[in-house]
Amino acid sequence: MKAIAQDGYGPPDVLMPREVDRPTIGDAEVLVQVRAAGVDPGVWIFMAGRPYAVRLAAGLRRPKVSVRGRAFAGVVAATGDGVTGFQPGDEVYGTTPRGTYAEYTAARADRMARKPANVTFDQAAAVPISAQTALQTVRDRCAVQAGQRVMVIGATGGVGSYAVQLAKAYGAAVTAVCGPGRAELARSIGADDVIDHTREEIDRDGPVYDVVIDTAGDRPLSLLRRALTPHGTLAIVGGSYRQGRLLGGVSRQMLRAPLLSMFVGQRLRNVTATERATDLTELTRLIESGAVTPVVDRVYPLAEASDALRHLTDGHPAGKLVVTVA
Repeated sequence: MKAIAQDGYGPPDVLMPREVDRPTIGDAEVLVQVRAAGVDPGVWIFMAGRPYAVRLAAGLRRPKVSVRGRAFAGVVAATGDGVTGFQPGDEVYGTTPRGTYAEYTAARADRMARKPANVTFDQAAAVPISAQTALQTVRDRCAVQAGQRVMVIGATGGVGSYAVQLAKAYGAAVTAVCGPGRAELARSIGADDVIDHTREEIDRDGPVYDVVIDTAGDRPLSLLRRALTPHGTLAIVGGSYRQGRLLGGVSRQMLRAPLLSMFVGQRLRNVTATERATDLTELTRLIESGAVTPVVDRVYPLAEASDALRHLTDGHPAGKLVVTVA
């Protein structure tokens, strides 16, 4: 089958089209014919092998799994003997560590769900990783409620665009922080107010936000806290994954936040998402209801997956990037 794979770690140039064997599946797995695959920071990390700590699991000298990609949307081709919730022909989406930039992938049944009926495969592939991260941030880590004021920093990025919509779905008033030219997009996905971070800082209005969700990871904790109410919640979602050879996206803020939280009234939390079928099912419900819509910046053909990874790191996408497979 056709796939995008790599022999060693490095920049996007290490990704090459090639023919590989179709994956086999275990009892709890599903074989999926991939229609589209997501482009996420995790793909860049395993492509580059940075931070170096990732190589302890991925392979010290070269990747154990050569095919890149983690999020997928496609059609069930076969199921393992222990799988009861899916059958051939079902349209599904989810995540897998076994590579999705390929015509077929194998995924565990407990990391996938039925694709929302009202979106395309390209849109669905933009959901599994970023939307699950946003859902667990808004619903679980921040417990956003109706009537609260929520700020989302990086509001038109992959996770941020979902966080804005989910906070609105839970009844909050949302202020989006984004770059020049992104205000219209931010408002179109539900933001009540917009701050252009090149002209105003996030503490413009003082300590008025019950929740601040920071998907950028490059502002000092002192500044982030100045936008929070005395008992507000700060959620730091990831960081600059390209910086640092050893720890990568583990920023100084992420290291300091849990310690400082023990001594102040505000709740300062880091977010590490878990990929699971139950949250994908909830996202399917929200998407089919119209409360959430995937924002897709660009779609690349499979042969141009390396260009998608370059745009991810250099182009500041509005929403998500997707690789279309079939």
